[in-house]
Amino acid sequence: MNIFDGKTARKALRALAPLVYLAAPLVGQTVLTWPEVLQRFEADNPELKAAKAAVDESRANEVTAYLRPNPDMTASLDQVNPFANQPPPFGSGGYSYRPLEYAFPSLAFNYLHERQHKRELRRDSARETTAITESQYADQERGLIFALRSAFVQVLQAEAVLDNARQNITYWDQELKVNRDRYKAGDLALVDLNRLELQRVQFETDLQTALVDLRTSKIQLLTLLNQRIPLDQFDVRGDYGFREELKPLDEYRTTALAKRPDLAAAVQGVELANINHDLANANGSTDPTFGLDFGRAPPIPAYMGVSLSIPLRIFDRNQGEKERTRLDIGRSEQFRDAARAQVFSDVDSAYWTLVQAIELLTPYKSKYLPMSEDIRDRMAFSYQNGGASLLDFLDSEKAYRDTRLAYLNLIGSYLTAAAQMNMAVGTEVIP
Repeated sequence: MNIFDGKTARKALRALAPLVYLAAPLVGQTVLTWPEVLQRFEADNPELKAAKAAVDESRANEVTAYLRPNPDMTASLDQVNPFANQPPPFGSGGYSYRPLEYAFPSLAFNYLHERQHKRELRRDSARETTAITESQYADQERGLIFALRSAFVQVLQAEAVLDNARQNITYWDQELKVNRDRYKAGDLALVDLNRLELQRVQFETDLQTALVDLRTSKIQLLTLLNQRIPLDQFDVRGDYGFREELKPLDEYRTTALAKRPDLAAAVQGVELANINHDLANANGSTDPTFGLDFGRAPPIPAYMGVSLSIPLRIFDRNQGEKERTRLDIGRSEQFRDAARAQVFSDVDSAYWTLVQAIELLTPYKSKYLPMSEDIRDRMAFSYQNGGASLLDFLDSEKAYRDTRLAYLNLIGSYLTAAAQMNMAVGTEVIP
């Protein structure tokens, strides 16, 4: 006899139905770590792609800047007589039409010769402009990665708060079960049980708020990734904790001076200003135009000639551009010094924010969090055995919930400050 009859099979399916329902959201689940999030961001973010296109455009301008001037070709036909009616030879009769009999054809070539290395200076200027554009692209990427890391941290923080809310409501349900049994045994007044039941509303509110915050954080992260993944099928994974060790401040400053792209762009701006000043001086020089022409001038059957054209730069010697570029050098140097000062300011601010977060988190982890949990457990035990009032028990539960939530939020602040330090330095120094 087959023990797996129809009735048994239906019972088995009904038993498995809740498991299938719970596992449904996990089908096609996308769980990303921080390196994977960063990889997708660099591949799909439209704002980053647009900035990258600007670098390619600037590189194309280098080709244009280094092109030689095109030669000129002029073709002409002069001394054409449209009224040239020649009498016919004796005895032939009529007139012959010869408008080109004394025509003067010519072909001339002209070429502008650029002196003072103008073409090379234009190329150098275009190359330095490309270098600045690349640094500006890296700086824009730096800011976007900070926004991405902050959104990633917000998702981790929202998940930690949600998990904490679930633990709280699970714990409270256990307490309610115990106290319902006490009420049935006549060991607890109905008004006290109802107050405990009402307290569950706060836990439910915390849970729903955490769910909304998690969905909102996921939406922000998916927007930066330019992804259209359903929220229930998207998640991230990462270490939600803190490190107590920090390098000396001077090490972060030194790394920032070498890695910050906005400072690199400011330094490159000084180099570009110097190149443009040299180009302005070169553009004030005289460029001759060489010519070569061929022609026919009857009765000469063919001839060749050469020419040299030199502009007389009496009034315009590019004085205004020379002065403007000279002043631009000083302005660029001021921008460089301001960018350097901003680097120190950003690094110092991020560093001391991290120090403050660590100094707060360390006692929370080692002292306040275990203490609040111990007080809550002791008060729960005392209340169940008649050694503490309901108010004392509720206060201890609220103190634990507030301490735990404050600890989780402090970790989020630390991770955000770590992302700020990475942005301030220009590279990842705190993973």
